[in-house]
Amino acid sequence: MSPLLLTLTIFSLMLVLMAIRVPIAVAMFVAGCAGYLAQAGWLPLANFLNTQAFARFASYDLSVIPLFILMGHFATQGGISKALFAFASALMARVRGGLAMASVMASAAFGAICGSSVATAATISSVALPEMKRHGYSGRLSTGTLAAGGTLGILIPPSVPLVIYAILTEQNIAKLFAAAMVPGIIAMLGYMAAIALYVRVVPGHAPEQDVVTERLSLGLLRGVLPMAAIFLLVFGGIYGGIFTPTEGAAVGTAATFVAALLKRELTLAKLKHCFLATAESSAMIFMIFIGADLMNAALALTQVPAQLAAVVGGWGLPPLMVVSAILLLYVLLGAVMDELSMILLTIPIFFPLVMGLDFGMPKESVAIWFGIMVLMTVGFGLLAPPVGLNVYVVNGMARDVPIAESYRGVLPFLASDVIRTLLLLFFPAISLWLVRYVG
Repeated sequence: MSPLLLTLTIFSLMLVLMAIRVPIAVAMFVAGCAGYLAQAGWLPLANFLNTQAFARFASYDLSVIPLFILMGHFATQGGISKALFAFASALMARVRGGLAMASVMASAAFGAICGSSVATAATISSVALPEMKRHGYSGRLSTGTLAAGGTLGILIPPSVPLVIYAILTEQNIAKLFAAAMVPGIIAMLGYMAAIALYVRVVPGHAPEQDVVTERLSLGLLRGVLPMAAIFLLVFGGIYGGIFTPTEGAAVGTAATFVAALLKRELTLAKLKHCFLATAESSAMIFMIFIGADLMNAALALTQVPAQLAAVVGGWGLPPLMVVSAILLLYVLLGAVMDELSMILLTIPIFFPLVMGLDFGMPKESVAIWFGIMVLMTVGFGLLAPPVGLNVYVVNGMARDVPIAESYRGVLPFLASDVIRTLLLLFFPAISLWLVRYVG
């Protein structure tokens, strides 16, 4: 069997297993084992399996993942999301579509201490959905807004996918977080602009004017101060050189735990749930790591990724065209895979290819910019059919809204995503502006 045919067979086996609902970590593991066994035999495969798990999980940098996940669960169970939404809704009360915009703002703020897209979408939806329904917002706009707002959980640091990208490519996590700040804010503003345009162009999906239920007050401001203090503590400490990103994650987790205790909403049962949910999420991510490592090892033996890089490099295509093609492939992969799996499976293949191209920038800048582009693009898969994990999560909480309506609701936000992605693609300086200030 030729290397190319073997590569296609490995990918086909993985996709077939995923199609019959085998967990993606297991699908990659089985496909990788089959490909490795076909090329090297049983003994080399057994030796690889014997050493790879320890080699992967002994990495100190990986500890940042469960810490940021635990921080997000403390924030969720501690009632911080309610204070964020109350403040944002009071701030935007006099703007048409203001409650939807407030949901986006609350999602961005919650994402700044969460790092998970699905957790952000589910948490803010639990607070915002009843309010939007009570104020007369359509199911289409409500669910579309909250699904899109959830993606800000990974676009605004801390971001678990960005941490994984940093580990895979051996890049500085703090610099990647800095690079994601401005694009994340642009994403939030783009979603708010999409809402403002939509409620004017397509009437009937939002009230002419939201009824002011609670005015902006010092009490509401005090409610969001703990979140702001945690954000400044974590990122101020990281960029001030006081502690590393991993230490910052630990400090942020402890601070969020204290803030949740002070709000008196974190019961013993909720505390237990935080740790169990963190263990489950971390185990899922680490299992995907193992499956992706084995899959990538099998593909490396075929030498097809290296040959692909050489072939593409020999074509003499403009670098931006190559990156555009990779980003389009991510959009297609988002129809069948989640963002973590896509990053773990494809970055070892695409990253060397991109680093071999001449963008007229230092290699570190290229690596950081490409990471932000990947992060922006995998967000498409969280909204676009047929998977759209965020759409399913939010729609599951709004049982009276047909799933087709929710998918129609995310279309304006997908258009905003396209505009933002093109902007960042053609103007890398937007992503790299803050990085120059990070030592």
